[in-house]
Amino acid sequence: MAENFNLNRYGRDLGTLKKIVIGTRGSMLALWQANWVKSEIEKRNPGVEVALEKIKTTGDKILDVPLAKVGGKGLFVKEIEEALLSGKVHLAVHSMKDVPTVFPGGLHLRAITEREDPRDAVFSRNNVRLLDLPKRAKVGTSSLRRQAQLLHARPDFEMLHLRGNLDTRMKKLADGQFDAIILAGAGVRRLGWGDKITEYLHPDVSLPAIGQGALGIETRTEDKDINSLVAFFDHADTSVAVRAERALLKRLEGGCQVPIAAYGEVNGETLNLRGLVASTDGLTIIKDSVTGNRNDAEKLGVELAEKLLKQGAWDILKDLYEVNPPGGA
Repeated sequence: MAENFNLNRYGRDLGTLKKIVIGTRGSMLALWQANWVKSEIEKRNPGVEVALEKIKTTGDKILDVPLAKVGGKGLFVKEIEEALLSGKVHLAVHSMKDVPTVFPGGLHLRAITEREDPRDAVFSRNNVRLLDLPKRAKVGTSSLRRQAQLLHARPDFEMLHLRGNLDTRMKKLADGQFDAIILAGAGVRRLGWGDKITEYLHPDVSLPAIGQGALGIETRTEDKDINSLVAFFDHADTSVAVRAERALLKRLEGGCQVPIAAYGEVNGETLNLRGLVASTDGLTIIKDSVTGNRNDAEKLGVELAEKLLKQGAWDILKDLYEVNPPGGA
């Protein structure tokens, strides 16, 4: 573990900021992501040392219960945000799909990195494609979003609870506990396991999670030096798309594990945003899209959320948690 450093020990000039501490989860993927951010900072700032502080979050501690039953908001960031606020770490690196839409006072999302391929990926024994799996195939996932969409495509699937780090999940597949498992392709590629992917799922089959494939860098709002230091990570097109997706999620008042999906694509000045809300059994799928100017990203996200609510999403979501009806934002 890295030594604890208090922000007040450093001057406000980047030239005197000689050591920076990144807060991160301790999984293989989280450490890969944090180490990538560390190397990019050090590459651009010779003389600045970057250390990692591994922090165990609530989501990491509860492995025997589906995330949806725990309460999905902030499960993988709360303890890291506490470390940020206390000055134990200077910045945090998250998978964007884990980041809640509301931040504690004093913290904000400073940068969203360029997105990796956001699609869900299938891993199956003997490389059998999803729709070719046998009847009543056992499919593992940790996500209600994936579960709902896969059951819509194949109602016969037996969807099974799957938690743990990526390497743990892959071992469960190899051990024969599942016929297939579904993971975010981006994380697997980052760990160098892209050759294990059986197929990527087209967004028409499985619309990605909000922010999937991108990393988020969270900082203290008032820390001008750190905010300036990490500004180069923000990728304009990805930021526009993900902020639109997150605006949709915020209006729907959902966490990262509810059956909500959204995917934004930027083409020049135009943003196309697709969104989806599904019943957990996959019987009902509500989906639509909006297109507009990239400068209206968050407005478009709210607009699409309202369209989904009016088309029946509210009837689905109100049975899962308290959500304002259409027009009640």
